[in-house]
Amino acid sequence: MDRTGRTRRAGRASVLMRLGPRLVVAGVSSGVGKTTVATGLMAALRSAGHRVASAKVGPDYIDPGYHALATGRPGRNLDSWICGEQTVAPLAGRAAAGADLLVVEGVMGLFDGAAGDGPEASTASIARLLDAPVVLVVDTSAMSGSVAAVVHGFATWDPTCQLAGVVLNRVGSPGHETLLRDALAGLDVPVLGALRRDPTLTWRDRHLGLVPVAEDPAGVARRIALLGDAVAAQVDLDAVVAVAASAPGIDVADPPAARPAGNARVAVASGPAFSFVYQDNLEALSSAGAELLPFDPASDAALPSGATGLYLGGGFPEIFAEHLADNVQLLADARRRIGEGMATWAECGGLLWLSSSLDGHRLAGVVPADARMTDRLTLGYRRATQLRASPLGPTGTELRGHEFHYSTLEPAGDGLELAGRFGRGHAGWLGPSLFASYLHLHLGGDPRPAEQLVAAASALAAPTC
Repeated sequence: MDRTGRTRRAGRASVLMRLGPRLVVAGVSSGVGKTTVATGLMAALRSAGHRVASAKVGPDYIDPGYHALATGRPGRNLDSWICGEQTVAPLAGRAAAGADLLVVEGVMGLFDGAAGDGPEASTASIARLLDAPVVLVVDTSAMSGSVAAVVHGFATWDPTCQLAGVVLNRVGSPGHETLLRDALAGLDVPVLGALRRDPTLTWRDRHLGLVPVAEDPAGVARRIALLGDAVAAQVDLDAVVAVAASAPGIDVADPPAARPAGNARVAVASGPAFSFVYQDNLEALSSAGAELLPFDPASDAALPSGATGLYLGGGFPEIFAEHLADNVQLLADARRRIGEGMATWAECGGLLWLSSSLDGHRLAGVVPADARMTDRLTLGYRRATQLRASPLGPTGTELRGHEFHYSTLEPAGDGLELAGRFGRGHAGWLGPSLFASYLHLHLGGDPRPAEQLVAAASALAAPTC
């Protein structure tokens, strides 16, 4: 399989798509304003009449929610470690279908990634896989002439990475902007714009990043509109469009799609506490034959009628723990129906909701363990092997995913063998009708777990003789 994904998993026909104008917004490091610039560009370009698509490098859930508000289209993720390098261009093609251009927001610094354990998974590697030009965001709040050394270093470090322009962020004044532009005048890297330091355009942060859109969609939408106006006034949008148009058109295959595996009604946790779900996962479940039934664990009195499958994604249940615990009617209904065999897939926040308690708040009690929040972040890519059968596959099923949480669960469970770059261990609660762990899965490269869940939920729904 070549880097544009021109072949697919055996038994599935390839459908070629044309991947057109595109660019990658990268940063010098984390915290320089990539999300601000990328989301602002999306909003400004959309306001200017362009049909804009978006994607985020890596497994982040929150930034794609901001992108979706800015573009009016679902936010997508491009993760070469979880989904495989061969799927990056096909997934980008899916994201860009029907759009005029694709804006991809990077992760961390341009060259930061998961080197040493499989695909590099850096922003630079994704740009190479997409043959896409890079726009570099530099936080200039504490520099003037040194900006030239920074940009020169990024432009020359890797000749295979096409640095097509720079956006200066957090510029202090007109004089400061002049100093920065003068310093960069000798480099062959155009300045596409200079965004002034403006506290009204900052986002609200939390321990895992920005506050999810689901908690304040109207407020975030207002900020994105202001940000789009600021970008339109301070960035050369025509030059940005020209950068995107400089990317050569490439033909990419349609990414793997789930095979029909039955007909099932699958309840999907939603609402402010459970917004960490990949669009590709929902589409994989639908392709496999699931009718998706959203419900809010904080307010709905029961799981959706007729559901025989349950998908509990991640989110911030710790922020809403009291409300979740107060909804004793739903917790009892979930405990009963899962006990009766409802095919259940729970990730991270969903695992916490199924636990006996979270920081003392009584929850569903499906998983006989107690959760608590800590000040220690657990994160990283994980290779997982199922040590027993579950609704996502038989014993021995191998999965790729990631962990990103500040909570801990005691006991941790022993249903999965997890291996990361710096060690391995056992965790997770698995059984014939339950897969509950901290592991987040992105099914863009391999939708078979969705097929397995739908098949398990369909078997429960099938009439018996």
